[in-house]
Amino acid sequence: MTELEQQFHALRAEGVAAIAGCADLPALDQLKGQYLGRQGSLTGLLEKLGTLPKDQKPVIGKLANEVKTALTAAIAGKREELEAKVVTTGPAIDTTLPGRRHHLGHQHPLTQIFERAVEIFQRMGFAVEDGPEIEDEWHCFDALNTPANHPARDIQDTLYVDLPPHEKYGRYLLRTHTSPVQIRTMLRQKPPIRIVAPGRVFRRDNPDATHSPTFHQIEGLCVDTNITVADLKGTVEFFFKQLLDPATQVRFRPHFFPYTEPSFEIDLSTPFFRSRGKEWIEIAGCGMVDPNVFKAVGYPDDAYTGWAFGFGIERLAMIQYGITDIRLFTENDVRFLEQF
Repeated sequence: MTELEQQFHALRAEGVAAIAGCADLPALDQLKGQYLGRQGSLTGLLEKLGTLPKDQKPVIGKLANEVKTALTAAIAGKREELEAKVVTTGPAIDTTLPGRRHHLGHQHPLTQIFERAVEIFQRMGFAVEDGPEIEDEWHCFDALNTPANHPARDIQDTLYVDLPPHEKYGRYLLRTHTSPVQIRTMLRQKPPIRIVAPGRVFRRDNPDATHSPTFHQIEGLCVDTNITVADLKGTVEFFFKQLLDPATQVRFRPHFFPYTEPSFEIDLSTPFFRSRGKEWIEIAGCGMVDPNVFKAVGYPDDAYTGWAFGFGIERLAMIQYGITDIRLFTENDVRFLEQF
């Protein structure tokens, strides 16, 4: 037996044994390439056939075909065995069963109130405006007629940003209300103005059932000639009846805000709260725009009148859904969110 014949016999024995011991399909594919591939062991031996004497070529050629056939058959048999094992040991699938339905999510309750409120005001002809959450003292306080010694400007109430102050507008801060959007809108355009400005605001508050260091407001502003308190009351009452319940009652109590004069607190009486023995709840602040605010934005004296309001989105959602703890809105408890 020539040396080449011995190599073919050894290759067949080695290959059949390796294939028989193969544990999975990827390993089997690797062995196929190792023995039968273009760079495989069998191919390397076949290349030596060209160097044999003519009388040896038929004998060695026949042996080479036998080795190739043996290896191919061993691979095919092992593949069938492994594939059968995958089918019998894998997860049972009954294709006649209906598929599993995926549960769809829905909007957060605050988003629902936000979009509903904006939709109501848009039907009344109001545009939607936005402004930066990082504000400066002038837009947040000075232009809104808030004096320098007002408690709202203290670090106990306002979160100031550690940045060099603006040379004209003062220190930077996280806005404490959405009212600066009023100022930015009036600086940018002349009346008539009818806007709402929903957005996030920040206060230095300790979290509890009714307070949060960050929450959402929706600001409203209407400026034109001959705007009166009656326009303000009619708009606010229509909004709450549309948002909450047609049987909702609204009342206005005198109050004080630096940027409105006269100013009012808004109280609501809803069927839900009346059924539980609570007649009135305070909900928001509003009033006629103070003349000093118009002066700050460059509007001519006595040329325009207007009103403004500010509602808390969380407060509205708590009333709408009967929620007693504001922290539930940000805790992402699925058991809570699934209720809406």
